Amino acid sequence: LQVGGALLAAALGTALVSWNATAFDLSDLGFGRPAPRPSALPKIPRDTEGLLVKSLLEITQGQTQAALDTLDELLRVSPNFKLAHLVRGDLLMARARELNGFGNAPDASQESISDLRAEARVRLERYLNTQQADASPQFFWKLDPDQAHAILVDVSKSRLYLYRNVNGQPKYLADYYITVGKNGSEKWKEGDKRTPLGVYFAGARLPQSKLPDFYGSAAFPLNYPNEWDRHHGKTGHGIWLHGTPSDTYSRPPRASDGCVVMTNPDLQALIPFLQNGKTPVIITRSVPQAGEATFSGRKQDLEQAIESWRRAWQAQDTDRYLAHYSSAFFSGDRDFTAWAQEKRRIQAAGGKAKITLSNISMFRYPDSGQEMVVVNFEQDYKNNTLDNRMRKRQYWKLEDGRWKILYEGAA
Repeated sequence: LQVGGALLAAALGTALVSWNATAFDLSDLGFGRPAPRPSALPKIPRDTEGLLVKSLLEITQGQTQAALDTLDELLRVSPNFKLAHLVRGDLLMARARELNGFGNAPDASQESISDLRAEARVRLERYLNTQQADASPQFFWKLDPDQAHAILVDVSKSRLYLYRNVNGQPKYLADYYITVGKNGSEKWKEGDKRTPLGVYFAGARLPQSKLPDFYGSAAFPLNYPNEWDRHHGKTGHGIWLHGTPSDTYSRPPRASDGCVVMTNPDLQALIPFLQNGKTPVIITRSVPQAGEATFSGRKQDLEQAIESWRRAWQAQDTDRYLAHYSSAFFSGDRDFTAWAQEKRRIQAAGGKAKITLSNISMFRYPDSGQEMVVVNFEQDYKNNTLDNRMRKRQYWKLEDGRWKILYEGAA
């Protein structure tokens, strides 16, 4: 059979000859280094994706019957998995004639074959990359006690990562294949079929009785457009985390109208970890390579800046308080000048105050072109005439080495 190297090579878009080779080029996948031997791979689970990966690796080793057996096992569990059907079909056709590439059915849609090839590539890449993509230190600087879990979406890898809150720090739990916008990321306007990039929060699960089959077994709205999006004139709505139609196991990596789409089994596994309005969902174009130490100093500086802002406000030292705000500040229709005038008026008449902050979270904003962090906290404000508690959100921006408040409002 000629299928061994050719099938996986087509799936990956690279000149892969044999898994048993000492090294082969995976630069097209962004590895920049030789792939590991099978013994160096993490244990591949016997779930749907794991069985697909196992079958592809068996093909590269020339174990075509073993690959067919693996695919049969997979399809018993997930009979609507189109990619598995395609690989199995190629293997069966290889018994009658030589295959020249991935998806050799003569009347097959080339667009569909291209989509399935892309899905095979990103799924397999997850397992060939033995370094677990734990990018949590870059984005989840601090989780508050009420945020039991957090989610990171890496658009370039078509992957969603789930983290658990351990004393304010995220710890990796699991990751899942996802579909994003047909035209990629960086949503700007209604109907552009792009997935937004930024810091969002998953809302309440939509009622199943009102959910069309197209959205699968569940759907959770994300709060796009957020404050930063609206400030930049971004439009559109209805960006959800949802499943697939009942007759479809998975969709291609780029196929949605902007939503983040998961297989129904994966979404069901994720549902217990989603909290109404509390679970942060950070969507980034890609995860740059950087260690935790890169951000620890900036995080400490930000924590000190937040406390300095609180002390200045509590002391009613208006000049020192306003010095924490950027000249580019915005809040609704107010700029810094309008904000400063209002605060001077309020603080001049307010008298002594006691201000405490609790349940603080800090999320570094991705792909913004600047160092920016979304900060949420519970704020207790008390003076002679007012006793107020509210959930507040601020955007802090690093300007000339100092953290400044770019946005402030209710969360």
